[in-house]
Amino acid sequence: MAVYTHLGAEELADLVAQYDVGELVSAKGIAEGVSNSNWLIETTGKGGSGARFILTMYERRIELSDLPYFLGLLDHLSSKGSPVPQTIHDRDGAAFRMEQGKAVALIEFLPGVSPTLPSPAQARSVGEVLAKMHLASGDFALTRANTMGFADNLALLEQCGEAGLASIHADLPAMIGPARAAAALDLAALPQANIHADLFPDNVLMLGDRVTGLIDFYFACTGAMALDLATTHAAWCFGSDNAFRPELGSAMVAGYESARPLEQAERELLPQIAKGAALRFVASRAEDWLDTPEDALVTRKDPMQFVARWHVYDELGQKAFA
Repeated sequence: MAVYTHLGAEELADLVAQYDVGELVSAKGIAEGVSNSNWLIETTGKGGSGARFILTMYERRIELSDLPYFLGLLDHLSSKGSPVPQTIHDRDGAAFRMEQGKAVALIEFLPGVSPTLPSPAQARSVGEVLAKMHLASGDFALTRANTMGFADNLALLEQCGEAGLASIHADLPAMIGPARAAAALDLAALPQANIHADLFPDNVLMLGDRVTGLIDFYFACTGAMALDLATTHAAWCFGSDNAFRPELGSAMVAGYESARPLEQAERELLPQIAKGAALRFVASRAEDWLDTPEDALVTRKDPMQFVARWHVYDELGQKAFA
């Protein structure tokens, strides 16, 4: 999340008035993430008791044609009991509106806190909820191709160029070769579902060990369930020093398999998939580092964090998922 476009108080009030959520009380920009502009919105609520929402303006990497998939998936999963926020439809029944030539959506605010130092119990809960989300998405009518697949990661790194990558860190250009190897992996034969594809701890809300919300589905796509598990594993199972925390890794896989056992082919490919998943964040963070405007309310993220995680998966192989 971030703020690229600035909306004035009057503009925000007029926008909120298009929804049956009461009158605008306050709006605060959220200076996190890299892709969209976001505000925490408080209103009087329908009955005057107050309500909170997330208002999102879609800025980067989001195609207008994808919004029915993203927002429809939220509503589908919510109806199935998954802990995801519903889309608030406007007075005309639309899931999103246009403002200043950009799409905006109002999303349900869910309670909970994103863990900064996850525990094994929390990792297990996330694994279980992820598997249940995969199963719940099975009869969703829409599909979407993964635009951040392994071949796309390679293309991003090549687009950044060796000189651009070296301007971030001298070791970064060396990841083009591994990205080329990952691009050769074919995951099409593995079990498929609609996947989150970006389930970092800050995209999970928890109360204690219970997951209360999976949020920010704007990289969601139809793809291999093992890719979603590997991506989440790479995002969750390392300390702030990038040291691997095996107790988190084993807990997450156990939680996932408590709801959906992995097939043998998935298990065998997990180390290679995790290396490709790590390279996805190397590539996207490198692109963001080079392209993010200096005046945007965004903290740029270091791609070398995921270079370190790639090396862990390369060294440990299957042991990382034991």
